[in-house]
Amino acid sequence: ATAARAGRVVVVGGGASGYFAAVSARRHGAADVLLIEATRKPLKKVLASGGGRCNVLHDPSLPVADFVERYPRGRRELRGPYSKLFGPEDAKRWFEAEGVALKTEADGRVFPTTDSSETIAAALRDAARTAGVRTKEGVAVTGVSVENGRFAVATKDSSSEAADAVIIATGSAPAGYGLATALGHTVEAPCPSLFSFRVQSPVLEGLAGLSLEDAVLELRDRPKGPRPPTRGPLLVTHRGLSGPAALRLSAFRARDLRERAYKGALVLDALPDASPAAVRAALDGHKKANGKALAAGSSRPYEQIPKRLWARLAARAGVREDDRWAGLSSPTLDKLAAGLKRLELDFDGKDTNKDEFTTAGGVALNEVDMKSFMSKRVPGLHFAGELLDVDGVTGGFNFMHCWCSGFAAGASAARVAEGCEPFS
Repeated sequence: ATAARAGRVVVVGGGASGYFAAVSARRHGAADVLLIEATRKPLKKVLASGGGRCNVLHDPSLPVADFVERYPRGRRELRGPYSKLFGPEDAKRWFEAEGVALKTEADGRVFPTTDSSETIAAALRDAARTAGVRTKEGVAVTGVSVENGRFAVATKDSSSEAADAVIIATGSAPAGYGLATALGHTVEAPCPSLFSFRVQSPVLEGLAGLSLEDAVLELRDRPKGPRPPTRGPLLVTHRGLSGPAALRLSAFRARDLRERAYKGALVLDALPDASPAAVRAALDGHKKANGKALAAGSSRPYEQIPKRLWARLAARAGVREDDRWAGLSSPTLDKLAAGLKRLELDFDGKDTNKDEFTTAGGVALNEVDMKSFMSKRVPGLHFAGELLDVDGVTGGFNFMHCWCSGFAAGASAARVAEGCEPFS
């Protein structure tokens, strides 16, 4: 027979989703909530996010249908939870209720007005303390077992914590994948997402710090299917390409890039609003109107292309420093147009983005009830955060998934622990 419920929830992992889940469980009526964190530095990723500013979520006014399109994995599964359980507006209200003033920047990213990630970490810590969440830090969980509907959470210090419901929120830590696998779950192989590309090209050499406000980046030999939404600003670094356009490509093509061993060719469209024919026509028009101007100088038909990059593209097309627009041949203009619309750049390797980092892969979503974030295989077992096979592009989307899954998992775990039927 199933033992009497004691209303006890154990949360494994002291990151963003773990803290949010623990607070949610207590606020939804769990009699006792224990959060166990393997390190002595909980909320480490929250503190490091956004260069220490913490991009806590994305503009809540963005319709959910558009919001979920920013998730390479999980876009279909998150639409319901964001619409019915805990959406961006709910997350905004939650933090404001905890005394955190928020601001939305022009690109949609939301930060605390203090521009300090400590503000978000402190809000989570204070909420947990006020709710009565107990914490145990510096203790790794080594196993989770279940018998007669009750859980035993084994830790490295040889102790065991009994629980009526368990929430695993271990982020991308390998130990968390091990716990999920041992409990019968499938884990999609983890791989990096949100990284920059190492590019060596004469066109970009010496241009570190230069940026394009609007560009599209894609793989030259792209897989079949719809093109991913990679449009955005692009930054030239000392080692290659970064910025939102590069990071989005790395996220949407994460598994394909892993299969290619992070080697291949990128295609850059520096003028996404103009068709190839329109670009070619603009070059012809500029030639007629500015025949005496130096073609590799500051006279160019598109002011949004930085002067130094224009000079490199002109050189690539065979334009010499003293060539004037009037003397450019039709084949030269063809090459210049091609460089603006379809510049091929070889890449070999990747670099981790320091401000926002995540992992593609995790617990397979078809094994999780997305109304409660409870396991379909082990009643009472829940998952939250990056441990799941969900990841978003840069801009606050990954934290939003943490807040939603943490809230829902905590609410469901509280019901299960108190002997109520889980959400369905």
